[in-house]
Amino acid sequence: MYMLLLVVLGAIFLFTTFMVKPKRRIHRRLVSLGLLLVVVGGSGIYESYQNNGQVTGDNPRQSEKTTTSASSDLANLNYQNNQEIEVNNNTPTFTKAELNVSDGPWQRFADLDNLNRAIQADALLSKSLMPTAKREPLYVNPTGWHNKRIKGGWLYNRSHLIGYQLTGQNNNPKNLMTGTRSLNSPEMLKHENDIAYYLKQNPNNYIRYRVKPIYRGNELVARGVQMMAESLTNNGQPDNGVSFNVYIFNVEKGVKINYSDGTSLVNNNY
Repeated sequence: MYMLLLVVLGAIFLFTTFMVKPKRRIHRRLVSLGLLLVVVGGSGIYESYQNNGQVTGDNPRQSEKTTTSASSDLANLNYQNNQEIEVNNNTPTFTKAELNVSDGPWQRFADLDNLNRAIQADALLSKSLMPTAKREPLYVNPTGWHNKRIKGGWLYNRSHLIGYQLTGQNNNPKNLMTGTRSLNSPEMLKHENDIAYYLKQNPNNYIRYRVKPIYRGNELVARGVQMMAESLTNNGQPDNGVSFNVYIFNVEKGVKINYSDGTSLVNNNY
């Protein structure tokens, strides 16, 4: 808006100068001022158009929808200010068979792929799976683990797919990925805390849970993680106590991450 105003003022200066025809010295100054306003305003309008237009590639300004429905779509999304977005309008996509509670609580982890990456964790959570022992230190290094200190602490965490507080899984390579500090906490942790609270308040109920790192091609560090949960009564009926389907970008403010190997560069433009 301000840039357009500068262009208009510049045009008025030029028009008035040529119509009134003041003394030569004043004429030159007015023409110079008018041209300057037009150039500055025009440049600002062009830059604004470039910044707000749709672009492709890894530009963080890329225009993208806030909801999507397939994991293959998630891998192609680029971060755009919101670290968490909804998937499928925040509605879980578990099938009826996947919500079966007849076998009681369980947890399963997909085998590491040929690049040793954690792929997916599934569980039917209940209070009975929650650990009572204190967590031991982590020592497993997930793929792309090139950690370093940045402003405020470490860049990466060894991020559990299923948080320790939910099932007690700790140094399980199938349950660990390289995640930024903000991905791990507060983004993933807030959902894990909601789940833990529900299970403690409803010890006879369940939560069907799935966490899936989303990789782009053969990159060793996930671009983000999809988290999906649906709470169920003890006879397997959804009760809407906990229900979400979200995607969290694996990013950290002020850091440019090379997802192919986990190296990084501090860059305040990110």
